[in-house]
Amino acid sequence: MLPLLQVSHLDREFDYLVPPELDADAQPGVRVRVRFSGRLVDAYVLERLPRSEHDGKLAALGRVVSPLPVLTESVLRLATEVAVRYAGTRADVLRLAIPPRHARVEKALLEQDHVDPDPPAPPADGAPAPLSEYTHGPQFVAAATDGRAPHAVWQALPGEDWAARLAELATAVVASGRTALLVVPDQADLDRLAAACAHLDPAVLAAGLGPSARYRRWLLARLGRTRVVIGTRSAAFAPLPELGLVVLWDDGDESLVEPRAPYPHTREVLALRAHQSGAALVIGGFVRTPEAQALVEAGWAAEVVAPRALVRERSPRIVGTADSDVALARDPLARSARLPAEAFAAARAALDAERPVLVQVPRRGYAPSLSCTRCRTPARCRRCHGPLEQAAGGVLRCRWCAQADPSYRCPACGGTAMRAVIVGSARTAEELGRAFPGAAVALSGGDKVLTEVSGGRRLVVATPGAEPITEGGYGAALLLDGWLMLGRADLRAGEETLRRWMNAAALVAADGAVVCGADAGIPVVQSLIRWDAAGFAATELAERAAVGFPPATHLAALDGAEADVLAVAEAAALPAGAEILGPVDLPPGVRIPGAPDDGPPPQRLLVRVARREGRALAQALFRAQVGRSLRREGTPVRIQIDPLRIG
Repeated sequence: MLPLLQVSHLDREFDYLVPPELDADAQPGVRVRVRFSGRLVDAYVLERLPRSEHDGKLAALGRVVSPLPVLTESVLRLATEVAVRYAGTRADVLRLAIPPRHARVEKALLEQDHVDPDPPAPPADGAPAPLSEYTHGPQFVAAATDGRAPHAVWQALPGEDWAARLAELATAVVASGRTALLVVPDQADLDRLAAACAHLDPAVLAAGLGPSARYRRWLLARLGRTRVVIGTRSAAFAPLPELGLVVLWDDGDESLVEPRAPYPHTREVLALRAHQSGAALVIGGFVRTPEAQALVEAGWAAEVVAPRALVRERSPRIVGTADSDVALARDPLARSARLPAEAFAAARAALDAERPVLVQVPRRGYAPSLSCTRCRTPARCRRCHGPLEQAAGGVLRCRWCAQADPSYRCPACGGTAMRAVIVGSARTAEELGRAFPGAAVALSGGDKVLTEVSGGRRLVVATPGAEPITEGGYGAALLLDGWLMLGRADLRAGEETLRRWMNAAALVAADGAVVCGADAGIPVVQSLIRWDAAGFAATELAERAAVGFPPATHLAALDGAEADVLAVAEAAALPAGAEILGPVDLPPGVRIPGAPDDGPPPQRLLVRVARREGRALAQALFRAQVGRSLRREGTPVRIQIDPLRIG
């Protein structure tokens, strides 16, 4: 048995005696309840043995929750490998992999007659094969449909209907007799992919589903009643038999990182799964992450890219702020203006042609950051010292505690006039509505995300990731406030900015225009103008290798009280050459799961090793955690392997 226990030193198998009345139902993979330390806990049956090597008396199995084996051998292998990779426990991974049981749903589905659907027909003779426009695309599809296990990093063309291409690829693999698993970052992408895959009748798994609906669709995969599963992060563990294709779209999206222990990244989970099951793997997107580039440079994955001539043909005209000396002479304030003349001209031309214009703004709200007009002191809340923002009605309120402050005065100079340091999407929409009278203005972001808009004379103001699609593509896109995204104190600021820009620019028609609100001389902007995400990823990977940052190395972040993180690092038998960095203070408000609220402020300690030593690092830290758990030492320490946020 594998009891689902929280402590690391109990992540092992235990022998239990199976009573005669439970003999038929207590088969490997079923959920059971067992007594452990005087209380009943959930567990899974891993194996049935005729005798035990334990010398003492065995406790009896409590009860079988369900005779349906939900833990398959392949999911158990994957959960074990993910736990080892991320210094976690199998119990934590299995909680992510297998949803809670709903007896009514399970009973109804098992009693329901099922007829296997006919597999989709292969493409007709003469029909274009999936990914046929891309170099190495046809070879990848041929290998995947032949039952081999190719790995590819797919660079999508500007304006590509990526959901349709993935649906075509899944159709080809399913027609060959195997199953397909497709994972996307968010609900908007999932809805688009579900529409493209409707003919495959996929099981759609997402966090937004209710517990019963999610369990029902998960069971469809477990019982082999669907050949295709599509979903968000949680779908990565879906128990599909005869897996032939695994796809991850837009692997740079932060939502693909699991926020619960052991904090795995979906890209790594799917790569491990493809390797274990012998399935084809596609990591696709309009951009390429350094992690994906590392797979290409290591020879583990092949590039599926379009010829440069085709990229130029499909790409809209992209310019940066002050793209040339001529532009600067025509508009001397172009470098500092939020909307230079070229941006106005591009938007006006698209609107005059009755085509929509996309405006990407990094922050939602009206004026999310304020300072004193007289002395430039940032406006802070008098209650919690959080940043003040201005709502659309003009009222000042705190972004942390929501306390209104209608009579705010600057503590430095006594001034009452405030200026916007950052302009949000709501104020941008208001300003553009006045600048382009007669154009409809739509807002997308926050709790109101539009998935699709109609064409015509329309301005769409959206935050990054909330850009709706439109039939025929946008006539123009304005990417505002690039300094705000590029200026973040973050290792991945350039990478994330390019991802957001290229995802927005990909929605513009080939004859449209994209104006980027950043200096064209910046390498990130140059990569956008040339539509060269692969080149940017290669440069970024080389620069990180030079300074020892992931993915060129592996990092472990230990978060907790200073004495505890130092104790874990000291107790761990770290690989030779491991570097210990820190500890340093974590930002205010960060809480470590299980740590007392009144304890010392948490700190972060980093352990860095060579790329080949990543597994050894995780195992060493896990064993150190086991020792502390056995001795009940100190307060909890959170371990994250290769976190996106290092500082």
